[in-house]
Amino acid sequence: MIKTSLLLRLYNIVVMQLSEQEIVRRENLQKIIDLGVNPYPSESFDINAYSKQIKAEFKEGDDSYQDVYLAGRLMSRRIMGKASFAEIQDRDGRIQIYVSRDDICPGEDKTLYNTIFKKLIDLGDFIGIRGFAFFTKMGELTIHVKELTLLSKSLKPLPVVKTDADGKVHDAVSDPEMRYRQRYVDLVVNPEVREVFVQRTKMYNSIREFLNTKGYLEVETPILQPLYGGAAARPFKTHHNTLDMTLYLRIANELYLKRLIVGGYEGVYEFSKDFRNEGMSRFHNPEFTQIELYVAYKDYEWMMNMVEEMIEKIALDLHGTTQVPVGEHTIDFKRPWKRYTMYEAIEHFTGVDVSDMDEDELRKAAKQLHVPTDPSMGKGKLIDEIFGEKCEAQLIQPTFITDYPVEMSPLAKKHRTKEGLVERFEAICNGKEILNSFSELNDPIDQRI
Repeated sequence: MIKTSLLLRLYNIVVMQLSEQEIVRRENLQKIIDLGVNPYPSESFDINAYSKQIKAEFKEGDDSYQDVYLAGRLMSRRIMGKASFAEIQDRDGRIQIYVSRDDICPGEDKTLYNTIFKKLIDLGDFIGIRGFAFFTKMGELTIHVKELTLLSKSLKPLPVVKTDADGKVHDAVSDPEMRYRQRYVDLVVNPEVREVFVQRTKMYNSIREFLNTKGYLEVETPILQPLYGGAAARPFKTHHNTLDMTLYLRIANELYLKRLIVGGYEGVYEFSKDFRNEGMSRFHNPEFTQIELYVAYKDYEWMMNMVEEMIEKIALDLHGTTQVPVGEHTIDFKRPWKRYTMYEAIEHFTGVDVSDMDEDELRKAAKQLHVPTDPSMGKGKLIDEIFGEKCEAQLIQPTFITDYPVEMSPLAKKHRTKEGLVERFEAICNGKEILNSFSELNDPIDQRI
């Protein structure tokens, strides 16, 4: 007769489609429960220190950190009989812990160490510890554990990432699909990635502080819109049952922000979630966040100056310097930034002056420069293709590209002195556009036409 445990294993494999490791973790979970230990306790575990803080402040012979409460995930373990070394990963990073059987099991019952810690707690489980900081004979900062608590049993195994004695990482989690679609796994096994999100929040706060100091108002505008606009994109659509009408997820928040300017506000901005029902990649997501700012009585020259000032401040707030390493480059956000008109940039990087070319001449120039084109492209699009193929990737330091052909930006104001151009700019950095702006066309008849 087949044992119940074997039937359960077969069920988990065939029906639940669990891996061998997942089955073992569920069995360990049940054994922990059978021992009378709650693997998901309700009580709070009060933390009073973090790994980074202890590493920065603790010194040999120091009386501080003699009653430390830490919590995090068990990331490695080296069992040596009655004592073990392990690593716990909290919000700031990893720190070594020393676990002695007689310390965490002071009485006759040694189950917590011999059975639960050594056999039933798995890598990735959340534990809480109480102990004191010291340096091992090898000089490594360690927490000597006096109390150990299982805070949450993890039923999914983490990818195993190994670091050798020379600091070389083996079996790193580098698969883009896993990293970007299972970001929680990425954050656990590549903890340095967490800093990206910390910096993102600091950046938002820096922008808010800058714009609020200027007296501009942060607002929220509708996400569900009866008519979508403000950009050229395919929308997501849904249905409002009560009103029996089709609504669209916004592709931009531009139109509602402009209405607030019409209503009398001098400057408004919004961190907006926008949605575009189009292709996707690591760099283009159907759901994304952008910030839009509208200020009355100003032009694109004023906006360029303000952008320089704001981004310089962001760099200083986040890094303490305007010079920021990005890959193989060091980018300096210090004002003032280089400025090219679009025509100047093309001539600078290709040696070709396209400013007076008609459509046929532009097609010939594009062909000579090996820039792909198609018959549907008009003059403005041909210029944009030449710029995109030959110039953009070469703009590493922050640079403003100004004065675009009117065909590319029909809702921007006509240039005050240059026929056929509009007062628009893009900021390019590290070979990519980071923002786009223009003096808004506010002639209603021109807009209608």
